Amino acid sequence: MNMKRYLLTSAVVLLTFLGGRAQLVVPLYPVVPNSIKTDAVTEKWDTTATGRILVRSVTAPSITAYFPSKEKATGTAVVICPGGGYSYLVINQEGTDVAKAFAEKGVAAFVLKYRLPDDRIMVNRTIGPLQDAQQAIRIIRERASEWNINQDRVGIIGFSAGGHLASTASTHFNDRVIDNPRHTSLRPDFSILVYPVISFTEPLVHKGSRRALLGKDTAVAEKVDQYSNEKQITAATPPAFLLHSSDDRVVPVANSIAYYQALLAVGVKAEMHIYAAGGHGYGLNNKTNNDHWFERCLNWMRANGWIK
Repeated sequence: MNMKRYLLTSAVVLLTFLGGRAQLVVPLYPVVPNSIKTDAVTEKWDTTATGRILVRSVTAPSITAYFPSKEKATGTAVVICPGGGYSYLVINQEGTDVAKAFAEKGVAAFVLKYRLPDDRIMVNRTIGPLQDAQQAIRIIRERASEWNINQDRVGIIGFSAGGHLASTASTHFNDRVIDNPRHTSLRPDFSILVYPVISFTEPLVHKGSRRALLGKDTAVAEKVDQYSNEKQITAATPPAFLLHSSDDRVVPVANSIAYYQALLAVGVKAEMHIYAAGGHGYGLNNKTNNDHWFERCLNWMRANGWIK
């Protein structure tokens, strides 16, 4: 069965209703590439005492679409990559909550449930998440007319390790790791990076994310540099909005600063907001102040023409 027919029929599942609008869950593939079949790994959803919903052991990657109402729709779309150190996904606070906020402002939002690196289910653990991000962008662009989306306004947002995935998609879009027979552009038009993991080099590295993605053998400098995304920026890298907090003890703020400076060095537009406090993992709500970073992000999108 070809990809187009698959996506138009069995791949689209009505999941739930929110505000009178049905949400769509779209499996990314008819057959998941780079996969190993096993009954030893099953997807798990857990809720923590603080209300975070964590997803582990993803074997069936998908996007869940949150569409704006017709009267609010701007034609802009964004892929959302939740964080979790490449070990789990914080699917609500860094996924569905963000999608709802975007949809309310007229932006079609797609929560990416991406595979987490695992040698038990992947031939090559390192490319699995990037495959899913590229496939999500491909599907959205190829179904843009159906979903009332402008193909030239498809961005990506990522939180923490999801920010590493978003920045990888923004710097490795010419490194195609999926089948793409229609040669659809895999380059995001813009990226939004929230307390992102950027670098795998010392002293910036978040060691848990590096170990999860690359495995325990991190002695190969080429691999570390390849996924240190501040080193992969070119003039073709999409513009970025970066958000971080100075007191982030999980992912040093220097990650965002390095990416920002590398963008400026090659003439790519970038905007960065650094809070004095907030720590890490606060999603939409930094409770240390009354500022709303999401509104700043929307203003940046408007100023650059991605929301019209």
